[in-house]
Amino acid sequence: MFWYEEEVQALEKKVKTGSVADNPIVFYGSSSIRLWTTLAQDFPQYNTLNLGFGGSTLAACAWFFDRLVVPANPKSIVFYAGDNDLGDGRHVEEVYLFFCALTQKLQRRLPNVPLTFMAIKPSPARWAIVDRIRYANELIRKEVARYPHYHYVDSHTPMLSAACGPRPELFQADGLHLNAKGYALWREVLLKHPQIF
Repeated sequence: MFWYEEEVQALEKKVKTGSVADNPIVFYGSSSIRLWTTLAQDFPQYNTLNLGFGGSTLAACAWFFDRLVVPANPKSIVFYAGDNDLGDGRHVEEVYLFFCALTQKLQRRLPNVPLTFMAIKPSPARWAIVDRIRYANELIRKEVARYPHYHYVDSHTPMLSAACGPRPELFQADGLHLNAKGYALWREVLLKHPQIF
């Protein structure tokens, strides 16, 4: 996990300097979270903190959870990851097990903090593995259902066209990362679930 170290240390410093308000809603995960640069403007009514780090896998998010999320003392956590694990060729069951590892840490360290998992997105760049993405989402959805204060948000389905393919207008030119329209859709989806805030 050493290749994430520089970015993780920068995020640790951000949390430890005291510039973070008390009990933020932590948005945690991969570059899809990190690149959400309009997060504060999109949720002005909430105290949000972006702790996304680029290229991170669900495995890395579980690994760095104690260093990044726990010290932030979150009110709740909105989590997106799994995309890169599957893109790197990991088995769906591995992704599920890494999610379970993260929830176990959360139960141990922050047992009363709600967690919202945003479904892994159907991007044009990874459309060839969409069946694996859907299977991972389903396994994680079932795991989330075991906890009364955890939530699964289906951000996957609204990103599909009427023909059931990915909507390219929501993505940057790389076909993987979201553009402003993509983040506007994510905002809209999350606001339909006020219990997560």
